Amino acid sequence: MHDNAGNRARIEAKTREVLALPAVPILLGGDDSVVIPFLAGFADHGPVWILQIDAHIDWRDEVHDERYGYSSPMRRASEMAHVVGMVQVGLRSVGSARLAEIEASRHYGSRFVTARAVHTEGVEAALRHIPEGARVVVTLDCDGLDPGIMPGVAARTPGGLTYTQAIDLIAGLGKRARIVGFDLVELYPPADIDGLSVLTAARLLVNAIGTIVRQV
Repeated sequence: MHDNAGNRARIEAKTREVLALPAVPILLGGDDSVVIPFLAGFADHGPVWILQIDAHIDWRDEVHDERYGYSSPMRRASEMAHVVGMVQVGLRSVGSARLAEIEASRHYGSRFVTARAVHTEGVEAALRHIPEGARVVVTLDCDGLDPGIMPGVAARTPGGLTYTQAIDLIAGLGKRARIVGFDLVELYPPADIDGLSVLTAARLLVNAIGTIVRQV
């Protein structure tokens, strides 16, 4: 039996512990559900913005009576008082979202930046929505990347961000704002091809750490 509630409590507690050092917490998932307690851990360290890199908006209120699952992290984040805004980048697939979820996210004020917008306008299409100097938590779902470089995900969707776009987005964010937390989730090794996804994920993580270190 999975101890979902216990795992959420442990993730939130450890996030709070790292922030109290003070340091920048980095979480490696796990599916997208781990993002919820990770963000909850910032309750005493707000206000924060969220930069989500993902193919999907993740705004379901509940799925099969589960409100804290992988389809709901941005919906739960929108209910957290310390989260004051979010930018969702790389969108290109409906996933579990319905019209109600799209309307709810827009009513909240979430900024949608499709993968196509990044391809045509560059990473500035996303960065311009982040206030200068803002404290930002980055949540990177591996399916936000194109499956040509990140095949090891549960739901491959063509047209995602390139590796260069992803690292430029992270680096640009570090210059415009301040990254105060980072997670990388939804890596699914059984679907990987020749270890390409693991390599890409590792390099994204190293680039994120480098950007965070240079902020100090």
